[in-house]
Amino acid sequence: MKATGVSPLAAAGPRRRWGDRVFSNLALAAGVTILALLAGVALFLVIESLPAIGAAPSELPDGKSLVDYIAPLAFGTVLAAAIAILLAVPLAVAVALFITHVAPRRIVGALSFLVDLLAAIPSIIYGLWGIFVLGPAAVPAMRWLEENLGFLPFFQGPASVTGRTMLVAGLVLTVMILPIVSAVCREVFSQTPRKLQEGALALGATRWEMIRMTVLPFGRSSIVGGAMLGLGRALGETMAVTIILSVSGIVTFNLISQANPSTIAANIALDFPESSGLAVNTLIASGLVLFAITLVTNLAARAIVARGPAR
Repeated sequence: MKATGVSPLAAAGPRRRWGDRVFSNLALAAGVTILALLAGVALFLVIESLPAIGAAPSELPDGKSLVDYIAPLAFGTVLAAAIAILLAVPLAVAVALFITHVAPRRIVGALSFLVDLLAAIPSIIYGLWGIFVLGPAAVPAMRWLEENLGFLPFFQGPASVTGRTMLVAGLVLTVMILPIVSAVCREVFSQTPRKLQEGALALGATRWEMIRMTVLPFGRSSIVGGAMLGLGRALGETMAVTIILSVSGIVTFNLISQANPSTIAANIALDFPESSGLAVNTLIASGLVLFAITLVTNLAARAIVARGPAR
């Protein structure tokens, strides 16, 4: 039999290269499609917002200028999301550390499943839980805050008797974004090099010292990235906030009062069904602002994660 001098790997080379080209083209098409969809959404929002941007204040809802109409909504959106992220991140990091480095292995799977299950609960269920359970339960705590910390602008009061406050909305958002932040942190914490952990323990470090010196520095970018992703989720939440807040349309840092600012998403959900004409364009303009805030938040998250240490 005459030898050809061509190895099987060399013969299979062109076929593999053809497959690589197909995969590369499909991946490129998918990326371009996502960018096109994103650009299409942004273009739609800009075009539909132009009538409201160019309209006189007397033609807009409540006779306000577009800035005066959107600014309180943007303030309420950022305030609710800030409360959620300040409370959720430390709790999510603690949960992730417990699951990956403290909990017995026999319960790790169940704990991970239960935490991830929080993300599967519909937002309207969270809203009902907040208004019927968490809100009334928080009334005594809000009265205590008014009596003891009323000198702070956050707890000036008068405390709400129904619990439909910005503080309760922030607590509900905390529970909603906790599984997102925890899942990101848990995946990275579990990938901390074993030799680093064992080296710290071999040098006499306690378990907490080992976590502080190796796990947390290794997962710093994941903590920040997960927090930013959770913030993006909190900024866009609609139904839970719509159900809980007793909206007055003002700008205030008072978290326990009955008078609360609304959020952009909640305002759109409440007003859009009954709006027409220029009022619809005004709501879309507020949606454009929310789109910009969320986009900047997610881009910042990607930039922070990309600057993290090499894995």
